[in-house]
Amino acid sequence: MTSDLVKYIAARKKELNAVILAHYYQLPEIQDNADFVGDSLQLARKAAETDAEVIVCCGVHFMAESAKILNPSKTVLIPEVKAGCPMADMVTADKLRKMKEKHKDARVVCYVNSSAEVKAESDICCTSSNAVQVVNSIPEGTEIIFVPDRNLGAYVAGQTGRKIILWEGFCPVHDVVTSEEIEEQKKKHPEAKIVVHPECPPEVTAMADAVRSTAGILKYVKESKDREFIIGTEEGFLYTLTKNCPDKTFYLARNNFICHDMKTITLENLALALEKRQYEVEISEDIRKKASHALERMIALG
Repeated sequence: MTSDLVKYIAARKKELNAVILAHYYQLPEIQDNADFVGDSLQLARKAAETDAEVIVCCGVHFMAESAKILNPSKTVLIPEVKAGCPMADMVTADKLRKMKEKHKDARVVCYVNSSAEVKAESDICCTSSNAVQVVNSIPEGTEIIFVPDRNLGAYVAGQTGRKIILWEGFCPVHDVVTSEEIEEQKKKHPEAKIVVHPECPPEVTAMADAVRSTAGILKYVKESKDREFIIGTEEGFLYTLTKNCPDKTFYLARNNFICHDMKTITLENLALALEKRQYEVEISEDIRKKASHALERMIALG
């Protein structure tokens, strides 16, 4: 059954001139059948430069929206329409407009984990890979509103020394990691380096040997001479780490470190999306144009 699905996906992809983009948190079989696997920044860049006529986004909805924002003339599909992001739902365009009214001279830095409507109300997007660089690109003395992740925003504020107005959003997966859990893992594995995602709470990032995006964690581990690592991000990423660094050992920072939305995409619904060209992402042109300015400004930073 699985081999038949894999063969069908490969054949149908050629028929449609499609490219399959997958996030690091996807199921192993999805990663293995994707044309490219990466973090949010890498996926945005790939979406911006692809020659494919159909983009299949194996991730959550805001990632598929980003691909559509950057490729208005192409078909963008998401295999599971219910694959959402609770953090993205914590900020709305209407609430952001009200915040902007209170801070009329502020620049809005919008984490890519947000809707197209919110991006349309923002000055520039960022990902966890480049948030520090994005904030540093804004002139000194400028007030900054950072939406929606308070933890990433707090980390960036600490790294840049900039005063940042934080939105009270968070990732339900990363925000629950505790310093006690990190300490427990460190007791079990005293030689292991602690590497965590900046969506984790400040007390956790403060304990880490390195704070990185998923792509940054992979780079850090590859380049490190150390052999053991406590990983503070979603469990699906361990597949990527083990695949790329089979000679190293990884321990999750906590049990049940899982994003259920990321696990909703399967080979079955990927094949069905390709077969029926279903769950096409649509964005009004007015919103898309406004949102594209924020995304393109981010990508232009390199």
